[in-house]
Amino acid sequence: MAIWVNEQNQLFALQTNGSSYVFGLNEKGRLQHLYWGAPIDPAEVLPLLGTWGHSSFDAEIEREAEEYSFWGGVGYVEPLLKVTWPDGVRDFCPQYTGYLVDQESGKETLTLTFRDEVYPFEVRLSYAAISEHDVLERSVSLVNLGDEPVLLETIQSAAWTMPVLRDYRFTHVTGKWAGEFQLRRTFLSEGKKMLESRRGFTDGHANPWFAVEDGTATEERGDVWFGALAWSGNWKIVAEQTAFGHVRVTGGIHDFDSTWLLGPGETFAAPKFVGGYSAAGFGGMSRKLHRYQHDYVLPSREPRKVLYNSWEATYFDVNAQDQMDLAERAAKLGVELFVVDDGWFGARNHDRAGLGDWVVNREKFPNGLSELIDRVHELGMEFGIWVEPEAVNPDSDLYRSHPDWVYHFPTRGRAELRNQLLLNLSKPEVKSYILEFMTDLLSQHQIKFIKWDMNRTVTEPGLKDHPLKRQKEIWIRHVQSLYEIWAELRRRFPHVEFETCAGGGSRIDLGIFRYADQAWPSDNTDAFDRLSIQEGFSYVYAPKMMTCWVTESPTGMNRRVLSLPYRFHSAMMGTLGIGANLNHWSDAELEEAAGFVRQYKAIRPLVQFGDQYRLDTLAHRGVIAVQYVDQAYGDSVLLAFLHSQRLGDRLPRLRLQGLAPDKSYVIEGQPGTRSGRSLMRIGLELPLRGDFDSVLYRIREA
Repeated sequence: MAIWVNEQNQLFALQTNGSSYVFGLNEKGRLQHLYWGAPIDPAEVLPLLGTWGHSSFDAEIEREAEEYSFWGGVGYVEPLLKVTWPDGVRDFCPQYTGYLVDQESGKETLTLTFRDEVYPFEVRLSYAAISEHDVLERSVSLVNLGDEPVLLETIQSAAWTMPVLRDYRFTHVTGKWAGEFQLRRTFLSEGKKMLESRRGFTDGHANPWFAVEDGTATEERGDVWFGALAWSGNWKIVAEQTAFGHVRVTGGIHDFDSTWLLGPGETFAAPKFVGGYSAAGFGGMSRKLHRYQHDYVLPSREPRKVLYNSWEATYFDVNAQDQMDLAERAAKLGVELFVVDDGWFGARNHDRAGLGDWVVNREKFPNGLSELIDRVHELGMEFGIWVEPEAVNPDSDLYRSHPDWVYHFPTRGRAELRNQLLLNLSKPEVKSYILEFMTDLLSQHQIKFIKWDMNRTVTEPGLKDHPLKRQKEIWIRHVQSLYEIWAELRRRFPHVEFETCAGGGSRIDLGIFRYADQAWPSDNTDAFDRLSIQEGFSYVYAPKMMTCWVTESPTGMNRRVLSLPYRFHSAMMGTLGIGANLNHWSDAELEEAAGFVRQYKAIRPLVQFGDQYRLDTLAHRGVIAVQYVDQAYGDSVLLAFLHSQRLGDRLPRLRLQGLAPDKSYVIEGQPGTRSGRSLMRIGLELPLRGDFDSVLYRIREA
């Protein structure tokens, strides 16, 4: 059983195939974390349960390792719940009332309940164990059992307490537009390290994921503890080390400018905070997260299609004939999904007008979209289309009709970003409008794929017609409405696939991936820059969830010249897409590209569903290498990239991972066989030379 309970000693444990997580109630009735790591007998940690202090200034130090910290009393670490009662009292005095073990959707769930000792209010702490992936899901639900509303000021999902380590190295990703998912590692000392987004959505400047280890873990070896938050709005993750050596990581909805008024009889459910333990380094961590996402998060297990997007070929100059010409060229490459981007609707001839008017532009499509869609289907491809439903141009019929539909403060100006304002999704009429036009679009046309864009941060966060005490609910309400819209669209149109896109690498998290099949990790499509972006992405999210485009050379981002093989190899590391202007490609380039598309389709099951290994043995020589292996250890593909060759040096041999030592393997295009042991210990020679060279090897069991 994944859930273990010792009622006599009030001890609880979650047991997975490769980890144990143990906590219990001490003599003061507080829930205290005790152990997290490699499997143990939970009963053996009972001696760790207790209370201790240091002085009157540092009393009740055990609260630094609380499973869930209620603000109030003698406690000074980052609180997880802070409330204001109707009479003005501002702390929470919890009393444990019981537990429940439940089985649902292949997961065992443990729920512990606490009630305030005076006020009719219940807190439910939820733990689910995903045994096969060594992953835990934690969340909290708050229930107002009284007759008056309660103000929630801080609502964090969970706290992850780290074991005692020699050092605490904290790994996360940071970035900016065109430079997302850049890995960073720092050692923690006393104090707090906070990751956050306050822009209204999961931000490309930081992603809600972390990893902690003792400073010695590598890709292949070492104990790593990790967590990822499933929330697509403002969030924060705080890593805190106290003077007494306790380290824990809390996370949840950001409490900056955010409160929630919980009415009588209402329940508020915080987002899940997923955590796990890996004894096989960062690579083991990533593979656990990837498998968990495939099995428990993503809405579909279907392979992602090779797509073509027409944006860089036409920009806003979209018309039926040009799109059909592009579709014919895309079909010759073996593309499976043809996607029309911005510019097909309203008066959308540039980014200054038309956004919000979701009617087909009859000047560009005199016979409607169906003419193009029919031609795309004739060519053997599915059809997809771009939308940005949450934003509006002031120069649009929608805004002229409903200027009160956007977020704003009545006495302040309305800041435009990208010539846009943001719709107030919490308004029922706005939500209905989006659902209505999306339903019409998908009902009237055979559309298989939606690219849902979002290019506007939240500013002037005023909620017109909402009570004063509810104004700060905007940050949560926007995300809740977004989730409800996506859930309803997926219910009405289960055959339609969705991509989340937000100014590059924003709105990428385990919350949106309950509805989105894939994500756009960056507007930077330079194949070399993408390697570091895709590496950081892969630490958390599965390759199948990452859309990668082949675009022009020289690239518009930095004028770098890269070969067609290099560009395709880089884009093959996730879901392959093509975004170049195919009208500029010669027949020879089109034929070569078609060969790469065929090659990708052959390795797609490995890339999208296999185990990913980041091979770091040659990173110091400027080589980035990634390997994908099937579950039977019989089929593998290697992609390797050289930045530049220096001083005439030859590269050392690259050691592979993930193979069966005693199996024999054939490397496609090379004579003879090699044992898995040889390939992993002796390695293979890479024929990489010069600048920006790449190679792809298919390695199969003989």
